[in-house]
Amino acid sequence: MECAAKGSIRGSRSSSKCIGPATRRCGHCGAVAYCSVSHQIAHWSFHKEECERLEQHMRLVDALHDFPFTFSMESTIQICEKKITRCSFLMKRNLHQVGMWNYECKCGASDSSNYSRTDNSWSLPSDSSPCCEPLVPLSKRLNNWEDYYEWRCLPLYSLVSLLLHWPLTLYHVFQLTKSRPISEVHDKVHIHYLGPERELLQLSVFAELQALFPGLEVNIELIGPAIPQFRDGEKIDLRSYCNCFGEGCSCKFGNENASQVVSNGKPLGVTLKLHKGFYHDLYGDIVKDSFPHFVFAANAGVAVYSSWLPTIELIKEMDVPAIFTDYCEEAANLAASCISTMTGRPLTIPIQLNPFRQPMVVEDSALILPCYSNCFLFGM
Repeated sequence: MECAAKGSIRGSRSSSKCIGPATRRCGHCGAVAYCSVSHQIAHWSFHKEECERLEQHMRLVDALHDFPFTFSMESTIQICEKKITRCSFLMKRNLHQVGMWNYECKCGASDSSNYSRTDNSWSLPSDSSPCCEPLVPLSKRLNNWEDYYEWRCLPLYSLVSLLLHWPLTLYHVFQLTKSRPISEVHDKVHIHYLGPERELLQLSVFAELQALFPGLEVNIELIGPAIPQFRDGEKIDLRSYCNCFGEGCSCKFGNENASQVVSNGKPLGVTLKLHKGFYHDLYGDIVKDSFPHFVFAANAGVAVYSSWLPTIELIKEMDVPAIFTDYCEEAANLAASCISTMTGRPLTIPIQLNPFRQPMVVEDSALILPCYSNCFLFGM
């Protein structure tokens, strides 16, 4: 990790330049590190405001790493301690640079224009893949990964949670808003999904929303500057689940016959539509066909990007639930402060740990504090 003082120390070039790796951790919070004593002292005027807060965050480390999976030790602590990497984790399971898994390490393509929508395979055996309709329709709220795996009859060594944190977080967010319970949504759920990036490379996993929102059509408008120009306006219909690689599995025959989930004679599924640009610029056109039940932004970085300001102001005027996630509690705190300042209101959904965060730690975080995709969520 980088020295916490990098880029923030003024003075001569020699005094501001780091002299080596950041191995000297703050003795109070333990969440940041420095290359030297001089940089630690020089940075204290900046760090003292966050030190106590980061110390509190570090006390939650065990909770952040707490997952029910058989691979959890590898995907959390061992990656944090640099005993393994995301690459080696995937290599061990023959998933490195394979299909949708290609984008779960640094070796994978980062350009969404390289993603093929036809690649909808889990690249896993049938007993580890939610590749067909659930055996039992969803009848109770899912509260965590263990609930989901039990309902979907998946073994705890299945890796699908590493990709399914996108749709499962959407499911959890919908439950949290409580303004429009599923029973009161008649035919369709409309979601405005802001700032997608890596999701654009794994869109097929959103097909699982068919099982999570039984009897409903799910329409998702994905809006953000990362969407390539040539994909602007693209519509994607997901009417079946991602395949396993089992030759005799029924998911193969279902997809070949274009089987669809049907309710009251109407085909149901998930429809995605891509829009390049910022939400506050495109909202007027999008809302003509799709007024959202809620707005969602994954790993939003509200405190980092100034482009959020007009979007937050727009969402305030819309008066619909808006939920954001971020990689760590400190990022969520900074974002919450920005939102409250912009709106003049406190959060309606306080900062909380997302039970459906991705169970693999982010590599090379700016903090020693562990970071996970979709780790903490909060809402306005």
